[in-house]
Amino acid sequence: MSPVAETRPAPSGDRPAVLVLRALGLGDLLAAVPALRGVRRAFPEYETVLAAPGSLAAAVRATGTVDVHFATPENGRQVPSLGRWPGPPPAVAIDLHGNGPLSHDALAALRPGRTLSFARPAPDHPDPPRWRRDEHERLRWCRFLTAYGVPADPAEVRIPPPATASPAPGAVVVHPGADAPARRWPAERYATVASALRDAGHRVVVSGGPGEEELCAGIADRAGLGDAGLFAGTLSFDDLSALVAGAALLISGDTGPAHLAFAHGTRSVTLFGPVAPSLWGPPPDHRHTALWHPGPPGDPHAATPDPRLLRISPDEVTGSALAALHRGEAAKEADRHG
Repeated sequence: MSPVAETRPAPSGDRPAVLVLRALGLGDLLAAVPALRGVRRAFPEYETVLAAPGSLAAAVRATGTVDVHFATPENGRQVPSLGRWPGPPPAVAIDLHGNGPLSHDALAALRPGRTLSFARPAPDHPDPPRWRRDEHERLRWCRFLTAYGVPADPAEVRIPPPATASPAPGAVVVHPGADAPARRWPAERYATVASALRDAGHRVVVSGGPGEEELCAGIADRAGLGDAGLFAGTLSFDDLSALVAGAALLISGDTGPAHLAFAHGTRSVTLFGPVAPSLWGPPPDHRHTALWHPGPPGDPHAATPDPRLLRISPDEVTGSALAALHRGEAAKEADRHG
């Protein structure tokens, strides 16, 4: 892939703008990369603008899919205000945020020339797209755009690795955190897996974001990894991206770094609980293993670990991780003799 160009904070006004709203989290952004690529290809003479939280600036740039990052307030998963829009009305507004009227109306308030949304499709559309609850997130938005004459390929998930060097090249990265407790596998189980992989001769490190320092330190201590195996609270997005891109394997729950592994083609073992991998899981690729025990849908934002997530055992994760690492070594050996 070619080097990623810098994004700008505001439209230049020299060209018409296509404004895309997806003001959610890191995993949501990365799951939308195929759709964003489709938008950019369909409107080559337009400025492609993404409305997304300011905290995702480095991640937005890394996708290489937009010209402008219009930073929205940090608003959780709620629809943000777009009242600070700095230019003339966008020529096209695209709602990739959700299927309700609030996100549609936030874009419509800017008086765009055309609005594409699930909530209120154009009245003259012969076959408007319908929201499907059982559809994978990547497929959903590509189907949505294609229905509006904007072809998008859900397989286009890859982004280039950052220029930043990995702080732990070739390591197994254990990332135990998640935005909600519902998607956090117990710390002691992560420690058991990390210890088993270390005993099997693999370098293992633990990563985490701000506020996860204590969680990660406890796992590293229980697994006997030492300070050299701890990367928590200090990594920039580019550092985290480099760590995942250069890893032998990522073990995590259904959270942003898992989508980074999908985007970089890094082998992964992802633990699913309240949400099935058929809705948010990896692309069909032998490098990725999704662990899940089927059951009725849960609440991904609940305050306690989901029962389906707790059915996944440390032995199951360790076995999947060792199998993935073995496949990785076999692939390297085949390349050396290919």
